[in-house]
Amino acid sequence: MLFKSTFAALLTASMAIVRVNAESHTVTFDNKCGTGTPYLRAQNGDVLSTGTAYTIDGPLIGAIAYTGNCGNNGEGCTLVETTLENGQSSTDISLIPPHAFSVTTGFGYYNGCDVSGCDCTSADCTECAFFNPDDTYVQVPCTVANCDLVITFCD
Repeated sequence: MLFKSTFAALLTASMAIVRVNAESHTVTFDNKCGTGTPYLRAQNGDVLSTGTAYTIDGPLIGAIAYTGNCGNNGEGCTLVETTLENGQSSTDISLIPPHAFSVTTGFGYYNGCDVSGCDCTSADCTECAFFNPDDTYVQVPCTVANCDLVITFCD
C-alpha cells in the first residue's frame, strides 16, 4: 500500500513539473489595413488562423503569415516567416520572388524578447527582409522560452 501511495505522489509531482515546463506560443495579428484577411499557415500549408490569435502547445516550426490578395502561400505579398521554439525562435520577412512588397508589415516578440522585432515599410527594407535565400543576417532571434509574436499589417 505504501508503494502505491508513494508512486501516486511521484506521478502527480512529475505531471505538475511537466505542465510547468510545457512549451506554448501564441501568434496574434494587428491588421490595420481595413481590408484583407490575415492568414497563418503551417509548413504543410494548413491554415492555422484567419486573423484570430493562434496558440500552440509546443513549437511552431516554419509558419508563414500574410494578408491581402495573395496566393495560397503568400505569393505576390509581403510574407512573414517564423519559427517559435523554446531557445531558438526566429522571425523574418520574405520578399524573395514570388513574394513582393504589398503592405507595410512588422512583427515583434512579446512575453520575452519584448524589444526585438522589425518593421518593413517599403520594398527596400533590407534590415529584416530576405531578398535572396542566403540573406540569413535578417532573421530576428529570440532565445526566451514560450515567447509570443504579434504581426502587424498596414502600420
